[in-house]
Amino acid sequence: MKKIAIFAKVHNPRCQGVAGELVDWLKKKRIKALVEPHLARHLGITATKTANILKEADLAVVLGGDGTLISTVRLIGERNLPILGVNLGSLGFLTEVTVEEMYAALERCLKGDFRVSNRVLLKSTLTRNGVDMGSRLVLNDVVINKGALARIIDLATMVDEFELTTFKADGLIISSPTGSTGYSLAAGGPILYPTMNCMIVTPICPHILTNRPIVLEGSSVITVTVTSLDDEDIYLTLDGQVGTELKSGDVVTVKRARHSAKLVVSEERDYFEILRKKLKWGER
Repeated sequence: MKKIAIFAKVHNPRCQGVAGELVDWLKKKRIKALVEPHLARHLGITATKTANILKEADLAVVLGGDGTLISTVRLIGERNLPILGVNLGSLGFLTEVTVEEMYAALERCLKGDFRVSNRVLLKSTLTRNGVDMGSRLVLNDVVINKGALARIIDLATMVDEFELTTFKADGLIISSPTGSTGYSLAAGGPILYPTMNCMIVTPICPHILTNRPIVLEGSSVITVTVTSLDDEDIYLTLDGQVGTELKSGDVVTVKRARHSAKLVVSEERDYFEILRKKLKWGER
């Protein structure tokens, strides 16, 4: 590895400090640090254009929490670049490596002695009046939910060419296995092992109590049509970070993307240890 990209939660002073130290460490190793523009501005160093980062980098290091890593995964998109997440946030389901473990993990990466966890990426497409309004990659979940008014919304849902049901609920979550420990879990969905090839459809507070979360094959194409009236506030939110308002008749299509996210796995712990620690299993 000759060039390593650095992304961070730029407004966090601790992330800035660790990033600066990492740049110096890489320089001593004769490895070029590709620092994205926002972070470079805070560090007072030369930035690398995002397009050049995606073209040249051999590895991406993300300093922050899960939110920072999720946004970086979307930015990297289909580049298939290995990503080392370093946890400077709070929860850290995805950013497995601690700051104290970072340099040891990097040494292994430089030698090519590391493992990656291939995570399903979803592709979400919005269609309005038959016109493609654009597609985005998603690591965690695609969420359709109502605004502030206490009304249920109607979401006609298909799986491939088959009708699933019209959910009458506060909303609907379509989640990847990685996102199963996020919003879907809070709404009563199951925890899936993160490398599984599948998706979860989880209704949010369904009006019919027998509407339960369902796990579908990864090859499924899920189509959700908004059948509520236009006077209701309904929103499409991707990974909890990118959103747009929906209208009656809008169609949201979700399927597995062609590429996966490659997350470098910590050598210090396994996924079940992360679950026990983060969800406080076994504690009283």
